[in-house]
Amino acid sequence: MAAEVRSEDELGKKWDRCLADTIVKMGGGLAVGVVFSVFLFKRRPWPVAFGTGVGLGMGYSNCQHDFRNPNLLHGTFVKKIEKGEK
Repeated sequence: MAAEVRSEDELGKKWDRCLADTIVKMGGGLAVGVVFSVFLFKRRPWPVAFGTGVGLGMGYSNCQHDFRNPNLLHGTFVKKIEKGEK
């Protein structure tokens, strides 16, 4: 028998995935903003804020998509069983 997965565990996994994705995207936006600020915009602060905000928006959008589509498989391997196999 397959192990039962509780709904609380699924929700926890979604929140963990959501927060990790948002943090990574914000960090990437921050890094790109710093690079643009230093090299193109004479050390102005707005590219850093803009890049961080874009990363936050992308993470939020991905979280919304993840929570509204509960039937998606995230990185799991599904093995097709032929009729003769067990």
